[in-house]
Amino acid sequence: MAVQNNLNNIDSEITDFSLKGTDEKIYSPSDFPDKKILVIIFMCNHCPYVKAVMDRFNALQSRFADRGVQLIGINPNDAETYPEDSFENMKLFAKQYGMNFPYLIDGTQETARKYDAVCTPDIYVYDKNRILKYRGRLDDSWKDDKKITSKDLEKAIDHLLSEKEIDFPQIPSMGCSIKWKQ
Repeated sequence: MAVQNNLNNIDSEITDFSLKGTDEKIYSPSDFPDKKILVIIFMCNHCPYVKAVMDRFNALQSRFADRGVQLIGINPNDAETYPEDSFENMKLFAKQYGMNFPYLIDGTQETARKYDAVCTPDIYVYDKNRILKYRGRLDDSWKDDKKITSKDLEKAIDHLLSEKEIDFPQIPSMGCSIKWKQ
């Protein structure tokens, strides 16, 4: 298990990327100029933390889509060492979980390194000016959605949509460590 703890990149500008999605299209942050908020999630296929919260990510995208929020999943894991995280398996994963947001492959791991991503899921929330305003957990109970008492990501999105500063503690994500290439 890894925990990201680098919150000192809050207020930094979004880092550009150009990555292929499971739909075979190339995506970058500039493809979403009409979106008020971009949520970038470093994730993968095999991580039990990601699998446990996929329905919650899909629900968030559905709930906030008409309010200008876009989720983007990025898989940075080494597919040679972890074949379950291959691009072909990403396509199967996206279909299995009914993903309603783009799921991109970071085969070189360059994007994950530029973001200082640590674990899956590792969540970054950018405002309309593409400035990082939240980097933290989805909620306080990855294992059991019936025990959630704090929906941190949802609260951060609500704050930004209301043009409020995020005034609550940003608790780091917890998940599987990113599987870096040797």
